Amino acid sequence: MTPGGFDTVLGGPTVHLDNPGPSGATLAVLDMPDPEHRLVLADGRSDRLPVRRWHGAPEPEVEAVAARCAGPAIDLGCGPGRLTVALARRGLVALGVDISAEAVRLTRDRGVAALRRDLFDPLPGEGRWAHALLVDGNIGIGGDPVGLLRRCARLVATDGTLLVEVEPPGTGLWRGRAWVVSGIPGRSPQRGPSLHWARLGVDALAPTADAAGLRVTEVLRYGLRWFAELVRS
Repeated sequence: MTPGGFDTVLGGPTVHLDNPGPSGATLAVLDMPDPEHRLVLADGRSDRLPVRRWHGAPEPEVEAVAARCAGPAIDLGCGPGRLTVALARRGLVALGVDISAEAVRLTRDRGVAALRRDLFDPLPGEGRWAHALLVDGNIGIGGDPVGLLRRCARLVATDGTLLVEVEPPGTGLWRGRAWVVSGIPGRSPQRGPSLHWARLGVDALAPTADAAGLRVTEVLRYGLRWFAELVRS
């Protein structure tokens, strides 16, 4: 579920092309820089959102997470769908879920299944998915990682797994309000609506999982990114 405040990033980076004019001559389109999108937390911290990565092909870290899956998988907060694609390419039944109509359109345009829905609403196959996945900071959805993990646990089978991306050690647990701020150099930045958000570091994952009735079976590091596999306690 990409919260409404993220809708502005789903259009993707700008592609600069040349346009044929009325006479057939090629006219250069004014080269405008791509907007920068940042997630700004109420405590003043700010993280640049990797929009190009989200709209690109599955990167090695996402492929490595997909390789952990051996059965039907549900990609929660799928965004433009690159993880859903990585799962489907492995021959798995894969479903992307997002609250954003644009995210669902982009995911379907990649040739994979996606459903527009709030992940806290009823979903297909509840209790039967082999894997549920939260990547790209989606552990922050709703600002309550314990409640979110409990919800995800209800989606998977008793022997299913949750695959979750978390922040590096030292981050701890932060909960509060956040905004997506978008801007182009030389122009006033635009701030999106306020949303409940959370950040969860790998150092705070075990007690958070325990409070949700889960346990961490493995912590995975791929490059600079951290993931974890969770199962029911």
